[in-house]
Amino acid sequence: MSTAVTSSMNKTRWLQLLFGVICMCMIANMQYGWTFFVNPIQERHGWDRAAIQVAFSIFIVTETWLVPVEGWFVDKYGPRVVVLFGGIMCGLAWVLNAYAMSLTVLYIAAAVGGIGAGAVYGTCVGNSLKWFPDRRGLAAGITAAGFGAGSALTVIPIQNMIKGQGYEAAFFYFGIGQGIVITVLSLFLMAPKKEQIAQFAVNVATKVAQSARDFSPKEMLSTPLFWVMYAMFVMMAAGGLMATAQLGPIAKDFGISEAPVTLIGITLPALTFAAAIDRVLNGLTRPFFGWVSDQIGRENTMFLAFAIEGVGIYALSVLGHNPFMFVILTGLVFFAWGEIYSLFPAMCGDAFGTRFATTNAGLLYTAKGTAAIIVPFTSIITTMTGNWQAVFLSAAALNIIAAVMAIVVLKPLRQAHGKRTAQAASTSAMAAE
Repeated sequence: MSTAVTSSMNKTRWLQLLFGVICMCMIANMQYGWTFFVNPIQERHGWDRAAIQVAFSIFIVTETWLVPVEGWFVDKYGPRVVVLFGGIMCGLAWVLNAYAMSLTVLYIAAAVGGIGAGAVYGTCVGNSLKWFPDRRGLAAGITAAGFGAGSALTVIPIQNMIKGQGYEAAFFYFGIGQGIVITVLSLFLMAPKKEQIAQFAVNVATKVAQSARDFSPKEMLSTPLFWVMYAMFVMMAAGGLMATAQLGPIAKDFGISEAPVTLIGITLPALTFAAAIDRVLNGLTRPFFGWVSDQIGRENTMFLAFAIEGVGIYALSVLGHNPFMFVILTGLVFFAWGEIYSLFPAMCGDAFGTRFATTNAGLLYTAKGTAAIIVPFTSIITTMTGNWQAVFLSAAALNIIAAVMAIVVLKPLRQAHGKRTAQAASTSAMAAE
């Protein structure tokens, strides 16, 4: 293949990655902006905080558990139609939130938004895995960064609109705007052709072992490797989702949400500062640790990041009542958490191949939905105990356990899986001759 053709293909895949990142930015507020609406909704309607947070869990569950179905459509029909559908659903969800006068409507809107966000998220991550078989960690990380950091620029505008015009206006106008951008960009998305994948796969780094063949979703589900990855994903996602959904309530209960914090020459209320920094770091960590994992291996990177996360959550429970430390430590927690959304999809592609990458990564991504079921219980536990200590300690313990599992359980299991796959492929090739 000529250098000019290769260069053109390379430009095309980076452009596809860019489209995916922008789409991810547009759905970011649906998860990371939610915390700003919880207290205003409670004040407006008098609903119990735990009941309101059920909507967050419904969003996460529908966003994740339906991704395999949406991934199947992507693998069969391409990314365009699925993201178009997702954009419409995302816009509709926040419009429904703006007019929700009952918990039932709030829950319906959460389900609609979850379906839409899952269609966008699963498609964009899966498409990046297909276009970049040689840089899966980096590509998945950059794509996921759009979701992790995409809401950073709208933290202050959303809070100002909520204070000035009410949370309903923020839901309505941001919902419409985000939905329009996604639907327009969806028209430019496309999947790589087989020959393009083969061309890029030639450059796969030898530092990260690759599967000798493509596993179908059914085959993947029959492997112990998948279920160990799934369990670790749940353990890691639980703590981060708790912080995402409960950041506002935690700051309020700590009595520091409006306390001024000065950092790098900027002074903002603690909650506003934490939210902005958290989203930036939660985005940067995904390509950073994705790139690191391309260099030193997925499991080694997991051990490092997961251990930092566990220590960060514990430190937040001890020192978080100080506004300055609250900002710093929540930033550390989000930085050490967000990388799961690049490391796990990349490892899934490494272990189970490219052909069914969107569906397979989607099945693994449902672990986030499983973890989300825990979030409302954190409010209940806090009400029962009178503080957040038990929740923080449980989350920290899960992270430390996952860090140890990455080296002691996951690494040898993946190596054994790779050897079996290579041997089976070799035997099959010999038999064909």
